[in-house]
Amino acid sequence: MLIDHFQNLNKNFGPYPDKLRSVLSLENTQTAFKEISTWNGYEPTPLLSLKKIATRTGVKEIYYKDESSRFGLGSFKGLGGTYGVLRFIRDALEEETGETITTKDIHSGKYRDNISRYTVATATDGNHGRSVAYGANLFGCKCKIYIHSEVSLGRQRAMEKFNADVIRVKGNYDESLRICKEESNLNSWQIISDTSYPGYTKYPRDIMAGYNVMSEEIVNQMTKKQIPTHIFLQCGLGAFPAAICAYFWEKFHQNNIKIIIVESEHAPCLIESAKKNKMISVSVNKETMMAGLSCGEPSLLGWEILSLGVDDFITISDQPIPSTMRLLAQNNPPIEAGECSVGGLAALMEIMKSQETAQKMALNSNSIVLFFGTEGATDPEIYNSILKGS
Repeated sequence: MLIDHFQNLNKNFGPYPDKLRSVLSLENTQTAFKEISTWNGYEPTPLLSLKKIATRTGVKEIYYKDESSRFGLGSFKGLGGTYGVLRFIRDALEEETGETITTKDIHSGKYRDNISRYTVATATDGNHGRSVAYGANLFGCKCKIYIHSEVSLGRQRAMEKFNADVIRVKGNYDESLRICKEESNLNSWQIISDTSYPGYTKYPRDIMAGYNVMSEEIVNQMTKKQIPTHIFLQCGLGAFPAAICAYFWEKFHQNNIKIIIVESEHAPCLIESAKKNKMISVSVNKETMMAGLSCGEPSLLGWEILSLGVDDFITISDQPIPSTMRLLAQNNPPIEAGECSVGGLAALMEIMKSQETAQKMALNSNSIVLFFGTEGATDPEIYNSILKGS
């Protein structure tokens, strides 16, 4: 069910502003892509055409970037968190040794003993923590992951599989982040988070650049006739959608691609920030089943991009999520789409039920819509219970 819709009156329709290039640029993406595409297990994830669903929904085309297989981690987060860990290790080694360090040196194990003394930390609802744990295990440093009371045991075990020390705290995601910051400062651990805040912006930039490996792949997978008219982006704190927004804005500004943010009604920090034209936090009093979207505080860098680059902010309820997951599971071929993956598609189908709302957003039979299937069954037990309707 569509809960709220707000059109951004501050939308910048011109070229990507120079002032945002210091936040994120195509050059950052190229650096990340050049590195990540060399990793063992790297391969582009599929861009799927959902023609039948498009026809049923009332748009021309739907394309779905399926991240369920990324590095065996089940989500796009493996691109960002893992890359962030690598960038920190390189920086720390250069500071410690006074030498110029290449990522090849790190991959080779040349500095294994040095790296083993480093500790990275993060707070997570599951997927980001798993990617940081994967990166720490891959490159050889220690890892502390903070999760809140509602994170499933399945997601906790997935992080522990990579030898992470997982600490469960009372409260919600924002509380787990607060404690992570406090304990990291006390113990000189390096936070690797995609949320940014005053005093912490360096590694979120790297993580966002890592996310845009997806964008680079999409451009390689699409023809000019398939360039989207609309991109729907599920949003928690804003780093992922800001990365995608920045990329397509800078590369295709003449196309005026419409960017739509989709949040849970239980964590509407971006739509409320847009309404007030300033970054604000909201209290998350109830957890959404779209666990990765349950964030009450926007990312500082994310907001800088989204406040100028987004056309529409949408909030939805959890109600259409299970049926949308089942719809994709019944596709031919079947698509494994976790709870967070389907927020955008669920929002589109709700929007298209209202001619007035669809018209406001220029959604019609000529629209080419791009979605990011950000996760697969990252907790198989929860995923299977949803498919069965239990």
